[in-house]
Formats: sequence, C-alpha cells, structure tokens
Amino acid sequence: MKYVGIQQQISSNNRKSLVLLMAFPLLVLAATFAVVFFFNFTEDGPPTFQEALGVYLPTIPVVLAVIGIWFLIAYFANAAMINSAAGSHTLSRKENMREYNLMENLCMSIGMKMPMLRIIESPALNAFASGINEKTYTVTLTRGIIEKLNDEELEGVIAHELMHIRNKDVRLLIISIIFVGIFSFIVQLAFRSVLYGGMSGGNRKKDDNKGMIVILVIAAVAYVLSILFKFALSRKREYLADSGAAQMTRNPMALASALRKISNNHHVDAVKSEDIQQMFIENAPEDSAMGFLGGLGGLFATHPPIEKRIQLLEQF
Repeated sequence: MKYVGIQQQISSNNRKSLVLLMAFPLLVLAATFAVVFFFNFTEDGPPTFQEALGVYLPTIPVVLAVIGIWFLIAYFANAAMINSAAGSHTLSRKENMREYNLMENLCMSIGMKMPMLRIIESPALNAFASGINEKTYTVTLTRGIIEKLNDEELEGVIAHELMHIRNKDVRLLIISIIFVGIFSFIVQLAFRSVLYGGMSGGNRKKDDNKGMIVILVIAAVAYVLSILFKFALSRKREYLADSGAAQMTRNPMALASALRKISNNHHVDAVKSEDIQQMFIENAPEDSAMGFLGGLGGLFATHPPIEKRIQLLEQF
C-alpha cells in the first residue's frame, strides 16, 4: 500500500470532508423540493419545473429556520447526552496519574489545552473523543484499554483522540449525527402516519395517506444517503487521526500495536448507541445494525478496515 505524506493527507481529507459536510444541507433542500414537486401533481400530470420552483422557494426560509433551531438545541446539548449514553464518569487524577501524565505531556508538546478525561467501566479496549469547544472537549477511555495497553500504546491511542479534537473531527461528527437524526425523525413520523392513517377510512384520509407515503419514501431515500455521507466522513477522519498521532508521538509502531490489541476486543457491550460507537477508535461493521450487509458493509462502515490502518502506520 502506497504511503501518502501527512500534509497531503490533511489537505485531501479536509477537502473531501468539506464536500461531504455541504452535502447534508443540500440533501435537506433537495428532499424538500422533491416533496413539493410530488405534492403539486394534478389531473393533467406533474408540474413544470418553474411551477414547482415557484412553490418551493418560499418554503426554504421556513425549512432552514426549523433545521436551525433543531440543530442549535442538539449541538449544544450533545456533551451531556454523549456522557449519559456512554455511561462514563470522570477519571480521578489522584488515582490515575499515569493516564493524566501521558495526555498532559502530549498536549504540552503541541500547545493544546488539556481536555477532560473520562472512563467507561468496561473490559473492552476502546476510546473516543467528544465535545464542541475547550470547555467540553473530552477524551474517554475504557477500563480495559487502560489496563491492557502499555504506556507507549496508550500514548498512541490518546494522541489519536487528541488529533480528532485538534482537527475538529468531533464537531464534524456531531453535525453529521444531527442531520442524520433529522431524517430519521421524519422517517419515523411519516411511517407512523402511514401506519395509523391506513387504518382510517374515507377518501380524505386515503388522500392524506398517499401524501404521507410520498414523504416517507423521499425521507427514507434521504436518510440512507445521509448515513452514507456520515460514514464516509467518519472513515476519512480516522486515517488522518492515525497519521497525526504517529507524527505527534514519533512512534507509529506503538499505535499499530495498540490497534492490534484493540481489534481483538473492542466492542463495548454497555454502550448501545450506534452514534457513540461510531466515535470509538474502532467500530467494525459487524458490531452495528449494518453487519448483515456483508460485502456491502464497507459502504456503511464508520471506520476503515483496521488492517489497512495498521499497514499505513507500519509504513510511516
């Protein structure tokens, strides 16, 4: 496998991430236009593009306002929700000087303010970074990863998570999760409306039900596409965090060794949220609801294959 330099990786990943990030609001607007278009069918057939556009344009400010309110609430409440969903608690500095010293030394080496340090009481080997600003930036480790990795390996893992924070990956991931959540909510709402609407009689109810079916189909397509965008964004950032960690510690082999150990026992049973699982340093497709897809699972994978990540680190 050909190695790509760190600066080239940073530039390439940032460009691709920007494109993927822009895809989310564009997908919302495209789905809204599709709904407007199908709701303006008449006995004479579908509306012209100009007719549909005339109805669509006034809806844009309303759609953006609703999305904006939803986004702001979810964005600023995410830290508390993540800690609660992960079942983590603050790691005592007095009793865990080793972990604090490793992270503090890494932060000092790059001039970065030290994030909070939390722990999940699980024997699995995993870790993740979260937060939206310096007050909420957090590195969370499992009990298993603390106990099973040596100092150099744990330093590599912490450096990987610090790179996610430094590269603003945690913000990008939160944004993608929020947009996917919007489509998921619309799909659930439309499905329930179709389900209960189908049990009601009357022509008016049947017409309303047909409209909800249209919304359900469009929202479902947008939901699947938003998941693909989210997963692609996540995979791009993992390679970059690995490279940044190798550069930060000047010890890529330590992180490669840590990833080997993590690959054998990374699934945290206590964490049920797939959004949290996506944030872990390793999250294989078979651990998620997408595992049944087999060969297509790569499209729905949140992380690149860990074997490829190790190969790149060994060639660093």
